[in-house]
Amino acid sequence: MATSVEKVEPSATTSPADPHSPVVAAHNAGEDGQPLMGKPWMYRPRRIGPIKIPAYASPPSQLGLIAFVCFLCPGMFNALGGLGGAGQLDATTANNANTALYATFAVVGFFAGTFANRMGIKLTLCLGGMGYVLYIASFLSYNHNGNAGFPVFAGTLLGACAGLLWCAQGAIMMSYPPEASKGRYISWFWMIFNLGAVLGSLIPLGQNIHSSAGNVNDGTYIGFIVLTFCGAVLAWALVDARHVQRADGSHVVLMKHPTWQSELTGLFETLIHDTWVVFLFPMFLASNWFYTYQFNDVNLAKFNVRTRALNGVLYWTSQIIGAYVFGYALDLSRFRRSVRAKAAWGVLFVITMAVWGGGYAWQKGYTRAETSAEGYVKMDWTTSGYVGPMFLYMFYGFYDAAWQTCVYWFMGALTNNGRKLANFAGFYKGIQSAGAAIIYRIDALEAPYMNEFASCWGLLAGSLLIALPLILIKVKDTVPLEEDIKFSDETIEEVMPTLAHENHQEEKGH
Repeated sequence: MATSVEKVEPSATTSPADPHSPVVAAHNAGEDGQPLMGKPWMYRPRRIGPIKIPAYASPPSQLGLIAFVCFLCPGMFNALGGLGGAGQLDATTANNANTALYATFAVVGFFAGTFANRMGIKLTLCLGGMGYVLYIASFLSYNHNGNAGFPVFAGTLLGACAGLLWCAQGAIMMSYPPEASKGRYISWFWMIFNLGAVLGSLIPLGQNIHSSAGNVNDGTYIGFIVLTFCGAVLAWALVDARHVQRADGSHVVLMKHPTWQSELTGLFETLIHDTWVVFLFPMFLASNWFYTYQFNDVNLAKFNVRTRALNGVLYWTSQIIGAYVFGYALDLSRFRRSVRAKAAWGVLFVITMAVWGGGYAWQKGYTRAETSAEGYVKMDWTTSGYVGPMFLYMFYGFYDAAWQTCVYWFMGALTNNGRKLANFAGFYKGIQSAGAAIIYRIDALEAPYMNEFASCWGLLAGSLLIALPLILIKVKDTVPLEEDIKFSDETIEEVMPTLAHENHQEEKGH
């Protein structure tokens, strides 16, 4: 019979358990008696004046580091993509590169949990980050030699790299925090990550503020290359997941001795034992589907380069606001988690109708044939009537953050097992990328804008309806530690909160 262990959630004032106390020392030893902890300095919080800095190996610090890796790598990618056509006048090359990117991402991403669990967080993230460097460099090259094959090759490679990076990121964001704080951790990540896209959008805005041309200059690409390289290197500053300790002394549930065979088998075990997760697959598919329409068929189609850059700043700023609002609302402790899940679904459905209803009114005003005609003058921020579409684009950004935050939170509510959540993150990014590859190809074939808009709205609304049974039945108020530990070779004693471990040892003594 499984031993019942009460979960201890840390309060805002709880400090990390002393890793050198007798109880914690025993708690942090594996079955062979060897310590599972890192160096002592990793667990000492610091102060800078009145500001308390969490211990280096604590979840907040590690989440901050992964957020800044994504700030510098995918954040710059998003800033460039938000310009439409990766900053080019014609989106064809970028569409082909992104089709290759997301097709590869879909395959690698689905299996990326296996790689992340086997290779570890740091190597997985660094390899992932380097793909962004080459991708952006390929467009700098294209600016000079017009070789469209290089961006397609770089996009294919980035698909593999991004699959690794986003799987590792998802596992950290969903498995490191305690249950009561998952919404806030997701929002903190999403805010820092999108701050990268905001600042990244300021680069082309500053470089092109006096330009009405269609494509960005070399300085923009060079700036992005430097920043993405810094992000890839920063990945090595993270600690191994086994060294992370929460404020209550508990650890992340992992495999202590992963092998390629165990992790590949674990991928399929996740699908077999957590079959309900397939009800979220349509939401996964929808989660990046609308980017192509928003970036290429709204921003690129209707606005000149400096206005596109401004729209990018506003779009990603709105994402920060959306992540803050939804992340904190999802953690409101006055309501049970199962109630919050149902409320989140309801709010998502309402804003899907409201925001995309406004988008329909805007889309009725232009067609692809009109914006592609020779001599078509694109809108500038000084043009009369700009304010309406500006706010629509901001609401699109807010909506994206709301969607992504809720999807991650729903997954995190199903389990606290880091190994399983790495696989969930892989499923999410793989299916998400399959959708992105499909819609980029549809856009490259120049489908009518209204058709692409309708596919976005219909997929978002339909996927919410499909996910509803999982929200109603499978999201519980808590997940027992005994349930989390089943998908691991760790013991309860190795991962439970320190106080609970001490009580558990006393019970065993009796």
